Amino acid sequence: MQTYDFIVVGSGSAGSVLAERLSASGRFSVLVLEAGGSDRRFYVQMPLGYGKCFFDPAVNWNYKTEPDPGLAGNADHWPRGKVLGGSSSINAMVWIRGAREDYDDWAAEGNPGWGWADVLPAFKAIEDNATGADAWRGAGGPVHVSHCESNVHPLTKRYLAAAEQAGLPLNPDFNGAAQEGVGVYQINTKDGRRMSAARAFLRPAMKRRNVRVETNALATKILFEGKRAVGIEYEQNGRTHTARAGREVILAAGSINSPQLLQLSGIGPAPLLQGLGIPMVHANANVGANLQDHVGINYTFKGRTATLNQILRPWWGKALVGAQYLLLRSGPLSLSMNNAGGFFRTDPGQTRPNMQLYFQAFSTVIPKNGERPILSPDPWPGFSIGLSNCRPSSRGEIMIRTNNPRDYPRIVANALSTNSDVEEMLAAVKFVRRIAAMPAMADYIVEEILPGPSVTSDDDLIQDFRKRSGTVYHPVSTCRMGPDAGRAVVDARLRVHGLEGLRVIDASVFPGNITGNTNAPTIMVGWKGAEMVLEDNS
Repeated sequence: MQTYDFIVVGSGSAGSVLAERLSASGRFSVLVLEAGGSDRRFYVQMPLGYGKCFFDPAVNWNYKTEPDPGLAGNADHWPRGKVLGGSSSINAMVWIRGAREDYDDWAAEGNPGWGWADVLPAFKAIEDNATGADAWRGAGGPVHVSHCESNVHPLTKRYLAAAEQAGLPLNPDFNGAAQEGVGVYQINTKDGRRMSAARAFLRPAMKRRNVRVETNALATKILFEGKRAVGIEYEQNGRTHTARAGREVILAAGSINSPQLLQLSGIGPAPLLQGLGIPMVHANANVGANLQDHVGINYTFKGRTATLNQILRPWWGKALVGAQYLLLRSGPLSLSMNNAGGFFRTDPGQTRPNMQLYFQAFSTVIPKNGERPILSPDPWPGFSIGLSNCRPSSRGEIMIRTNNPRDYPRIVANALSTNSDVEEMLAAVKFVRRIAAMPAMADYIVEEILPGPSVTSDDDLIQDFRKRSGTVYHPVSTCRMGPDAGRAVVDARLRVHGLEGLRVIDASVFPGNITGNTNAPTIMVGWKGAEMVLEDNS
């Protein structure tokens, strides 16, 4: 059995950061276990290759939820990265920190060190912003953040003008002084390539002698001596291996796999684990509970002149943008599917935005087997205005079904299961139509394709968004942080309550969800978590 100072389970948005920061001094040895394989794949590195990864089992866990009454009985598809870099290698790359109030709420819940004043320095240290540093933004950090104003589709300007006509201010930086308003999204890319956590953190760390990364290595059990975690059992190429941690075991496997591994290892709801014949190490009903996620929907329209559909769909267009990308690392393939978006309040009484907007200068109404048809969009000039809720009150859970680590857990999302979530979604889709009805957009729109002009009553709108809504891939809080072991899984230093030598450092520890995309906050949690580990092992 080999011994390392730290074993990190998962090489995703937080795990990659941990590998780099824990190994940087050269004092400590780090083993990283990744269930997936290499990220050196064309469609992982090409930003708009996201659609090719959406169902690809080579890089994607391809989870599916239980049929959800809140989504009209649909079993929602949940892509999660199974590859070096985790979900940061297959996401849409929109770089959003969240609202400052989100983090102040974390601290107010009894988590010192996680308020806005505490996390802002970490965000700035992480970033290499294309426009340089200021009071809000960092430069020289590992993650390059690109500004895309000069490269987005011309239709984006119409969207921004319409949103402004609908009452939203233009916002040049959602990560700056204020979040509310509309603007072009910044994305984590550099030189036309995805700037995943693997590219920014893990690849540099892998050059060090004190870092070992094992791919295709599925962690199956945390090993304990009494109440202290001392190692990991994992399967690789049909064989079972064990590795020992001299200092700490750190789970960075994400909001699905981290609670799953805890439960498989005897940490979780006692009735569930005892019923599956798993020896109890520590009972905690919160492991896998408190699941939160953002739910979204697109409204799709047909336009009067060409959108990206007319360049991405035909063979000659694919050849043109392909050559542009291969030769110049520019063009549509170098961008996110979301050119622009924004944040707004469905109720002026809200203290901060509770809804996020997305603008896509293409449409994918016609499905394509085996992939999300971003690179083969609809034949007509289509575009979409999408939205998602930011702080839903609905809660779900993730619980193992069996004691077999290769069996996927049971994901119960409970989307749109509260009246408040339904009411704010109803108000939000009406606002999307308001944007589309503004002069800047109305002159361009031929017709609304989805849900269509016949869907007008509140009941019909609710029925429509129940049928067509789904995750926007931001599950959090299944190992939530908090001071009370009766309500949380980890403390403010991300140590698992009731155990020693074991931490969870990933999106599962969020006390509550973030106003926006969760990738940047997860990288920040990895950064601050690494600081805590180093402080406690100094």
